[in-house]
Amino acid sequence: MKRILVIDDDETLLSTLAVALREAGYEVETTASGQEGLRRAYELLPDLILCDVRMPDIEGPTVLQALRVDPATADLQVVLMTGVQSSLPVRSGMDLGADDFLLKPFTVAALLKCVAARLRRGDLHRRLETHTLDELRRTLQSTLPHEFFTPLAGILGLAELLRADYGTIPREEAETMLSDIERSARRLHRSLSNYLMILELQSEKPDAPAPPPLPAETVAEVVATAARVAADRHERSADLQLEITPLAQPLSEEKLTIVVEELVDNACNFSRQNTPVSVRLEREGAQIALRVADQGRGMTPVQVQHVGTFRQFDRRKYEQQGLGLGLALVRKLASMYGGDLQIDSRPGAGTTCTLLLPAARA
Repeated sequence: MKRILVIDDDETLLSTLAVALREAGYEVETTASGQEGLRRAYELLPDLILCDVRMPDIEGPTVLQALRVDPATADLQVVLMTGVQSSLPVRSGMDLGADDFLLKPFTVAALLKCVAARLRRGDLHRRLETHTLDELRRTLQSTLPHEFFTPLAGILGLAELLRADYGTIPREEAETMLSDIERSARRLHRSLSNYLMILELQSEKPDAPAPPPLPAETVAEVVATAARVAADRHERSADLQLEITPLAQPLSEEKLTIVVEELVDNACNFSRQNTPVSVRLEREGAQIALRVADQGRGMTPVQVQHVGTFRQFDRRKYEQQGLGLGLALVRKLASMYGGDLQIDSRPGAGTTCTLLLPAARA
C-alpha cells in the first residue's frame, strides 16, 4: 500500500484529504506543522508528500528545499498546495524542485488524478534505477579487468624496464617513461575511485546525515581546480574557458570534484584539441547550473537517452578509455541531491551538459 504524508495547517482540509485518500486505498499520515512534517518525512520516507505552501512555522517551499538537499529524501515525490497562486507561482515551485502543484480549491477527482500520476512517476523512476544498477553490474564484470589491469600492466612493465636498465637509460627517455607511469597510475586511480563511488552510492544509508553545504568561495575554487586538472590530463589547458560565479551548493568537496572532472573529461574525450571546452557556474532560478560545453562530435538523441546506463558509444570506432561511468555518476549524484543532469547534444555540433542543483545558503 502506498503511503502518503499530508502537511497542512488547515485541520478541516487535512481531515478531508485524509478521508479521500484512505477511501482510495492509500495509507495516510497527516500533520499540521511544517517542522513536524519534515520530521515525519525523514522517519517514514513516504511515497508521496502533499504540502501546503503557507504555514505558520515553516512554509512549504522551505520544507521542499530541506527535502531536496538531503540525499535520504531528495527523490521523494512532492506536490505543493496553495490557495493563493501569487504567494508562489507554479514556475517558481517547479524551480524549487516540486513535482506538481495543486491550486485550492481542488476537487477530490483532481487530487486523486494528481496523486496517481505522481506515484506512477515515482515507480517508473525506481524501476529505471534498478535497471541501471543491473546494467552496471553486467558492464563492470566485463570491463573491470581491462580497465584495472591495463594501466597496472603499464606501470609494472615500465618500472621493470627502469629497474633493469637503471643508470644506462638516457635522462630524457627515463623522464618519458616516468610520465607514462604517472599517467597510467592516475588512470588506475580514477577508475578505482569511480568504481568505489558507485558502490558507496549503492550502499549509502537513507538516514545518513547530509554534509554541510560548501561555502560559495570554496565551491568556486573546487570547480576551477577540478576543471583544470581534467583539462591538464588531456593536455587541453589552453582550450579551457572558465566563467565561475561563487555559489553554495549541497555536494561535498569530494563529490563536486568528481562531478566537474567527469564532465570536463567527457567534453575533452568527445572533442578535438584546440577547440574550446567551457565551464560555467551560475544561478538559474532557485537552482545553480554547472554547464560544461564542447564543440565535439556530439551524440544522437538515442545515445543521449541511454546516458546513465554505463555505456560507451562508438567504442570500436573511437579509441576510448574508462568504464563509461562518468556521466552516469554525475546523473546519480544529481538525483540524490535533488538536482538533474540535462544533456543537449547534436552530432557534429557538440554537447552541453548542465548539472542543476538546489542552491544552498553559504
